[in-house]
Amino acid sequence: MGASAAFAQASTPREAVINVSGEGQAAIVPDMAILSFSVVKQADTAAAALDANSKALAEVLKALKADKIDDKDLQTSNFSIQPLYKQVEPKDGVYVAPEIIGYQVSNGLTVRVRDLAKLGGIMDTSVKLGINQGGDISFTNDKPDATVEEARKAAVANAVEKAKTLAAAAGVKLGRIIEINENMPRPMAQPMVRAAMMKEMDAGVPIAAGENTYTVTVNLTFALEQ
Repeated sequence: MGASAAFAQASTPREAVINVSGEGQAAIVPDMAILSFSVVKQADTAAAALDANSKALAEVLKALKADKIDDKDLQTSNFSIQPLYKQVEPKDGVYVAPEIIGYQVSNGLTVRVRDLAKLGGIMDTSVKLGINQGGDISFTNDKPDATVEEARKAAVANAVEKAKTLAAAAGVKLGRIIEINENMPRPMAQPMVRAAMMKEMDAGVPIAAGENTYTVTVNLTFALEQ
Protein backbone atom coordinates (compact mmCIF):
# COMPACT_ATOMS: atom_id res chain seq x y z
CA MET A 1 0.00 0.00 0.00
CA GLY A 2 2.81 2.37 0.84
CA ALA A 3 4.51 1.83 -2.51
CA SER A 4 1.22 2.27 -4.40
CA ALA A 5 0.45 5.52 -2.58
CA ALA A 6 3.94 6.87 -3.33
CA PHE A 7 3.58 5.98 -7.01
CA ALA A 8 0.17 7.67 -7.22
CA GLN A 9 1.54 10.79 -5.57
CA ALA A 10 4.55 10.89 -7.90
CA SER A 11 2.36 10.48 -10.97
CA THR A 12 0.00 13.32 -10.03
CA PRO A 13 0.71 16.15 -12.46
CA ARG A 14 2.10 19.27 -10.84
CA GLU A 15 -0.06 22.38 -11.09
CA ALA A 16 1.15 24.76 -13.79
CA VAL A 17 2.17 28.11 -12.34
CA ILE A 18 3.88 31.32 -13.36
CA ASN A 19 6.14 33.37 -11.09
CA VAL A 20 6.57 37.09 -11.67
CA SER A 21 8.06 40.01 -9.79
CA GLY A 22 6.92 43.59 -9.81
CA GLU A 23 8.43 46.83 -8.59
CA GLY A 24 6.65 49.97 -7.53
CA GLN A 25 7.96 53.38 -6.55
CA ALA A 26 6.47 56.43 -4.91
CA ALA A 27 8.18 59.70 -4.05
CA ILE A 28 7.65 62.17 -1.25
CA VAL A 29 9.32 65.41 -0.23
CA PRO A 30 11.51 64.91 2.88
CA ASP A 31 10.24 66.40 6.11
CA MET A 32 13.29 65.69 8.28
CA ALA A 33 17.05 65.98 8.02
CA ILE A 34 19.60 63.95 9.97
CA LEU A 35 22.91 65.65 10.71
CA SER A 36 25.98 63.69 11.77
CA PHE A 37 29.04 65.55 12.98
CA SER A 38 31.69 65.55 15.68
CA VAL A 39 33.65 67.69 18.10
CA VAL A 40 37.34 66.81 17.99
CA LYS A 41 39.78 68.40 20.46
CA GLN A 42 43.48 67.85 21.11
CA ALA A 43 45.57 68.70 24.18
CA ASP A 44 48.72 67.68 25.99
CA THR A 45 46.79 65.51 28.43
CA ALA A 46 43.70 63.33 28.11
CA ALA A 47 41.97 65.30 30.86
CA ALA A 48 42.55 68.63 29.11
CA ALA A 49 41.36 67.28 25.76
CA LEU A 50 38.27 65.78 27.38
CA ASP A 51 37.50 69.03 29.20
CA ALA A 52 37.78 71.10 26.00
CA ASN A 53 35.65 68.62 24.09
CA SER A 54 32.96 68.49 26.75
CA LYS A 55 32.71 72.27 26.97
CA ALA A 56 32.41 72.66 23.19
CA LEU A 57 29.79 69.94 22.88
CA ALA A 58 27.82 71.35 25.82
CA GLU A 59 27.64 74.73 24.04
CA VAL A 60 26.44 73.05 20.84
CA LEU A 61 23.75 71.11 22.71
CA LYS A 62 22.63 74.24 24.52
CA ALA A 63 22.24 76.11 21.22
CA LEU A 64 20.37 73.23 19.61
CA LYS A 65 17.90 73.06 22.47
CA ALA A 66 17.44 76.84 22.19
CA ASP A 67 16.46 76.15 18.56
CA LYS A 68 13.73 73.87 19.94
CA ILE A 69 15.44 70.60 19.05
CA ASP A 70 13.92 68.00 21.39
CA ASP A 71 16.08 65.78 23.57
CA LYS A 72 14.75 62.73 21.72
CA ASP A 73 16.29 64.12 18.51
CA LEU A 74 19.79 64.50 19.99
CA GLN A 75 22.15 61.56 20.38
CA THR A 76 25.85 61.48 21.15
CA SER A 77 27.87 58.55 19.85
CA ASN A 78 31.30 57.30 18.81
CA PHE A 79 33.09 58.75 21.81
CA SER A 80 36.83 58.04 21.81
CA ILE A 81 40.08 59.09 23.47
CA GLN A 82 43.20 58.38 21.44
CA PRO A 83 46.86 59.12 22.19
CA LEU A 84 48.80 61.14 19.63
CA TYR A 85 52.19 59.74 18.76
CA LYS A 86 55.40 61.17 17.39
CA GLN A 87 57.40 58.76 15.30
CA VAL A 88 61.05 58.61 16.36
CA GLU A 89 63.82 57.78 13.93
CA PRO A 90 65.80 54.61 14.73
CA LYS A 91 69.11 55.28 16.51
CA ASP A 92 72.07 53.34 15.18
CA GLY A 93 69.59 50.97 13.51
CA VAL A 94 67.80 50.30 16.79
CA TYR A 95 64.01 50.70 16.86
CA VAL A 96 62.72 53.44 19.14
CA ALA A 97 59.10 53.30 20.26
CA PRO A 98 56.89 56.27 19.27
CA GLU A 99 56.43 58.98 21.89
CA ILE A 100 53.04 60.10 23.15
CA ILE A 101 52.85 63.86 22.58
CA GLY A 102 49.20 64.45 23.42
CA TYR A 103 45.65 63.14 23.26
CA GLN A 104 42.66 63.54 20.98
CA VAL A 105 39.07 63.29 22.13
CA SER A 106 36.28 62.83 19.60
CA ASN A 107 32.58 62.91 20.39
CA GLY A 108 29.97 62.41 17.68
CA LEU A 109 26.53 63.97 17.59
CA THR A 110 23.47 62.98 15.57
CA VAL A 111 20.71 65.59 15.24
CA ARG A 112 17.26 65.13 13.75
CA VAL A 113 15.98 68.42 12.37
CA ARG A 114 12.22 68.32 11.82
CA ASP A 115 11.92 71.94 10.68
CA LEU A 116 14.03 72.06 7.52
CA ALA A 117 13.84 75.85 7.46
CA LYS A 118 16.18 75.84 10.47
CA LEU A 119 18.77 73.58 8.89
CA GLY A 120 21.18 76.22 7.57
CA GLY A 121 21.13 78.19 10.81
CA ILE A 122 21.68 75.10 12.93
CA MET A 123 24.71 74.08 10.86
CA ASP A 124 26.13 77.58 11.05
CA THR A 125 25.72 77.84 14.82
CA SER A 126 27.08 74.35 15.46
CA VAL A 127 30.26 75.00 13.50
CA LYS A 128 30.88 78.31 15.24
CA LEU A 129 30.45 76.69 18.66
CA GLY A 130 32.83 73.78 18.17
CA ILE A 131 31.71 71.22 15.60
CA ASN A 132 34.80 70.69 13.50
CA GLN A 133 34.50 67.32 11.80
CA GLY A 134 31.91 65.56 9.66
CA GLY A 135 28.85 67.45 8.56
CA ASP A 136 26.90 64.72 6.77
CA ILE A 137 23.26 65.43 5.98
CA SER A 138 20.67 62.87 4.92
CA PHE A 139 17.05 63.70 4.17
CA THR A 140 14.30 61.33 5.27
CA ASN A 141 10.66 61.14 6.30
CA ASP A 142 9.26 60.74 9.75
CA LYS A 143 6.18 58.75 8.64
CA PRO A 144 6.47 57.44 5.07
CA ASP A 145 3.74 54.78 5.52
CA ALA A 146 1.29 56.29 3.03
CA THR A 147 4.02 56.61 0.39
CA VAL A 148 5.17 53.03 0.95
CA GLU A 149 1.55 51.89 0.58
CA GLU A 150 1.35 53.67 -2.77
CA ALA A 151 4.56 51.99 -3.91
CA ARG A 152 3.22 48.62 -2.73
CA LYS A 153 0.06 48.96 -4.84
CA ALA A 154 2.14 49.98 -7.86
CA ALA A 155 4.37 46.92 -7.39
CA VAL A 156 1.41 44.52 -7.36
CA ALA A 157 -0.10 46.19 -10.44
CA ASN A 158 3.25 45.90 -12.20
CA ALA A 159 3.51 42.19 -11.37
CA VAL A 160 -0.06 41.50 -12.56
CA GLU A 161 0.60 43.23 -15.89
CA LYS A 162 3.75 41.19 -16.38
CA ALA A 163 1.86 37.97 -15.66
CA LYS A 164 -0.89 38.89 -18.16
CA THR A 165 1.68 39.63 -20.85
CA LEU A 166 3.54 36.36 -20.30
CA ALA A 167 0.35 34.30 -20.17
CA ALA A 168 -0.96 35.84 -23.38
CA ALA A 169 2.34 35.22 -25.14
CA ALA A 170 2.29 31.59 -24.01
CA GLY A 171 -1.37 31.08 -25.00
CA VAL A 172 -2.55 30.25 -21.51
CA LYS A 173 -4.96 31.88 -19.07
CA LEU A 174 -4.12 33.22 -15.66
CA GLY A 175 -5.80 31.54 -12.75
CA ARG A 176 -5.90 32.36 -9.06
CA ILE A 177 -3.02 33.90 -7.14
CA ILE A 178 -1.33 31.17 -5.13
CA GLU A 179 1.28 33.18 -3.27
CA ILE A 180 2.40 36.78 -2.71
CA ASN A 181 5.74 37.75 -1.19
CA GLU A 182 6.99 41.25 -0.52
CA ASN A 183 10.57 42.35 -0.17
CA MET A 184 11.30 44.87 2.54
CA PRO A 185 10.29 48.38 1.39
CA ARG A 186 13.35 50.55 1.04
CA PRO A 187 14.08 54.16 0.25
CA MET A 188 16.36 54.64 -2.72
CA ALA A 189 19.83 55.67 -1.62
CA GLN A 190 20.04 59.43 -1.22
CA PRO A 191 23.42 61.10 -1.76
CA MET A 192 24.90 62.35 1.47
CA VAL A 193 25.59 66.06 1.49
CA ARG A 194 28.95 66.96 3.01
CA ALA A 195 29.00 70.35 4.70
CA ALA A 196 32.53 71.73 4.94
CA MET A 197 33.58 72.30 8.54
CA MET A 198 34.73 75.88 8.16
CA LYS A 199 35.20 78.42 10.91
CA GLU A 200 32.18 80.28 9.66
CA MET A 201 29.31 79.30 7.41
CA ASP A 202 26.59 81.34 5.77
CA ALA A 203 23.35 80.54 7.59
CA GLY A 204 21.49 81.10 4.35
CA VAL A 205 23.42 78.50 2.39
CA PRO A 206 20.97 76.85 -0.04
CA ILE A 207 20.35 73.15 0.59
CA ALA A 208 18.15 71.21 -1.83
CA ALA A 209 16.31 68.35 -0.16
CA GLY A 210 14.78 66.97 -3.37
CA GLU A 211 12.55 63.91 -3.00
CA ASN A 212 12.82 60.54 -1.30
CA THR A 213 11.74 57.65 -3.52
CA TYR A 214 10.52 54.50 -1.77
CA THR A 215 10.70 51.21 -3.65
CA VAL A 216 8.72 48.01 -2.99
CA THR A 217 9.25 44.69 -4.78
CA VAL A 218 6.68 41.88 -4.74
CA ASN A 219 6.76 38.31 -6.05
CA LEU A 220 3.48 36.76 -7.23
CA THR A 221 2.74 33.16 -8.11
CA PHE A 222 -0.29 32.53 -10.39
CA ALA A 223 -1.92 29.27 -11.29
CA LEU A 224 -2.30 28.72 -15.04
CA GLU A 225 -5.38 27.44 -16.79
CA GLN A 226 -4.83 25.54 -20.02
